[in-house]
Amino acid sequence: MDEQPVNPKVITESTAKELDNVFENKERDSTEKVEAALFIAGRFLSLQELIMLTDVNPIMLKGILNRLEKKYSTGVLRLISRGNSWKMDVAEKHHYLINKLATGNAEFTKAEQETLAIIAYKQPIKQSVIIKIRGNKSYDHIKKFRQLGLITAKRVGHTLDISLSEEFYEYFNVHDVKKSEPKDKTGTE
Repeated sequence: MDEQPVNPKVITESTAKELDNVFENKERDSTEKVEAALFIAGRFLSLQELIMLTDVNPIMLKGILNRLEKKYSTGVLRLISRGNSWKMDVAEKHHYLINKLATGNAEFTKAEQETLAIIAYKQPIKQSVIIKIRGNKSYDHIKKFRQLGLITAKRVGHTLDISLSEEFYEYFNVHDVKKSEPKDKTGTE
């Protein structure tokens, strides 16, 4: 008896193309979800937050973030990473536009802006001094700034010693003048 060889199941070319299209569409949709989340958030998002928001698996997400970093390495928009967090931002040469928009009243009231300006100018400054200058409403302002991570506060006696945080400089896209001041010839500031 002649046995007929069993033909292994072969994927046809059209089936392979269809599978490729399905994979490419899923990858494109996932990339668009990640890109949209980063664009809308306006803040750093951790890997966990991106996974929860986009429902993209962690391995694919890391690949997408690498491709987006390359995509946004030139042009107006940038993808900035800090540890395991990412943020969509505007290129540094356009920060003046952000600063113009940020001084509007959409995010901070005029009173909050004034309180934050005093902190920025006088830091480190005691909370009790801010209250004397700005009044009792400053307690609310300081609470908001702490929640946003814009300031740090250390207990000193019965009050707090308040300074700007790194997040302040990132949030407003400004440089910490104290860190960028040149040192004198002795190596001290």
